Amino acid sequence: MAALTPRTATTCTALAVLATLTLTLTPAYAADDPSEPPGTVTSAPPPEVDANSPGLKLADGATLASAKVLDIKSVVEDLGGEERREDTNQNVTFALQAEVLFPKDSSTLNPEARSRIQAIADEIKAQKPTTVRVFGFTDNLGSYAHGKTLSKKRADAVHDQLAGFLGSDITFEVRGYSEDYPIADNSSEEGRRKNRRVEVSFPRGATPSEDGSGTASGAGGELG
Repeated sequence: MAALTPRTATTCTALAVLATLTLTLTPAYAADDPSEPPGTVTSAPPPEVDANSPGLKLADGATLASAKVLDIKSVVEDLGGEERREDTNQNVTFALQAEVLFPKDSSTLNPEARSRIQAIADEIKAQKPTTVRVFGFTDNLGSYAHGKTLSKKRADAVHDQLAGFLGSDITFEVRGYSEDYPIADNSSEEGRRKNRRVEVSFPRGATPSEDGSGTASGAGGELG
């Protein structure tokens, strides 16, 4: 048998190394493949939990907190953002932009305001609360004192209209907060427009499933 030349020996050695690497690397590559397609729901039983594990026990003298029902919030806003309704488990809040209720820098209701306030009054009648809050707000332009006066006068104007629709069975809380409690960024006109608003809020009445009578209950909870 002819002796291997140096070039031939080098080639054989390289092939042997390549074969060794192939045999070594192939199982590692295969192990990286998922055994199931991503997103597959497994039917394997849940892992067992040791009920006596110290990490699951309360410290001596400790008690569990009372169960708490999470408050679910629903917010609906018209396309122009002129009117916004927020519902939670306890309260209903309407926010009307000042531009749809009043002329600029005025507290005199415009003719279009009546129908919007009437719609809120109808919802108040349906919920049957005993207390209604009417709060006025402005943006951060101008002085704080001017905003305080203007926001209160606007809240008063909406209150007067609501009281005319609802009669004397409702207790009203009327406040003016100037630029406090913004709901949008005052650095843009769009944000300032949302902050210039009057909010009307009141407790929700009980639904038929809550009071068991098949009709809405007149009892309202505390205002949040």
